[in-house]
Amino acid sequence: MNVADTHPVDGDGRSQVSLAELIALRARVGRARMAPLLSRAMRNGQQSSRLYGRGMDYAESRVYQAGDDVRRLDWRLTARSGKLHTKLFQEDREGCLLILLDTHASMRFGTRVRFKSVQAARAAAAAAWYAVRAGERVGVMAFGHAEQLLRPKAGPRGALAACGALADWDAQSVSGKVEPLSTALARASRVLHGASRVLLISDGFSCDAMARQSLLDLGRHAGVSVLVVADALELRPAPAGRYPLEHAGQRREVLLHSDRQRLDFQRALGAGPARLGELAGSLGLRSCSIDTVADPFDAVSGLFGGARSAR
Repeated sequence: MNVADTHPVDGDGRSQVSLAELIALRARVGRARMAPLLSRAMRNGQQSSRLYGRGMDYAESRVYQAGDDVRRLDWRLTARSGKLHTKLFQEDREGCLLILLDTHASMRFGTRVRFKSVQAARAAAAAAWYAVRAGERVGVMAFGHAEQLLRPKAGPRGALAACGALADWDAQSVSGKVEPLSTALARASRVLHGASRVLLISDGFSCDAMARQSLLDLGRHAGVSVLVVADALELRPAPAGRYPLEHAGQRREVLLHSDRQRLDFQRALGAGPARLGELAGSLGLRSCSIDTVADPFDAVSGLFGGARSAR
């Protein structure tokens, strides 16, 4: 069964996640020239090893890249396509990525192109495709109004399952439920399932005082990266003007004329992203921030080891 068959009504990609768009990111990731991932293996103690996704069990094939082992060429696919292809294998010590996705109501906000929730799902999907292409298993844990877990799976089916889960969770009605980030991180520590890397995607509004220790605890078991998703108004002062805002069916207007008004408004609106970004920086975690307009692949590839875009 095709994953898309279970979603007869797809989102618009602006206020709702589009499953078709998440699946299409596979091609975007497939065109990238990827560097090998640096993954922390937990077997026989904590050690670092470069995982190229090659081992004993066949996973899939991709276009040949400079530096690939010629002994791994997929001659049948090469003959059919006319282009050199390399076989990818699951390593005996295969890596595993666990994506922690923020689904709080604060994510359902956006003033440029799309909601933060949609951008977060796009980033999560790009990370899933990136991971499985590198031979890793991928799982997703939602926190906030949706507290659900998709256990890690390998190969393209793992990424497709992640995309389906992202679309399903986004389609759920949003509640006002708040799960402190520290609680979510503690839950993630209990369900790592051998994950060697963790990617936290959030706008930071659930970041609490205990989150620092929880991130430190999680970092003892896996490499942690943080992707802060924010709206443009949360990252920089808005131009002077009159801004209509709608919340819970009520419409209000915010007047921003003086520099002080604009700066105070931005600081209040962007408190969450700023808090999470500062926390990640103080702990020395790999982190970056994106707005709702940016291409999430560039941020994800930067966090994962420097894939270069090949559009």
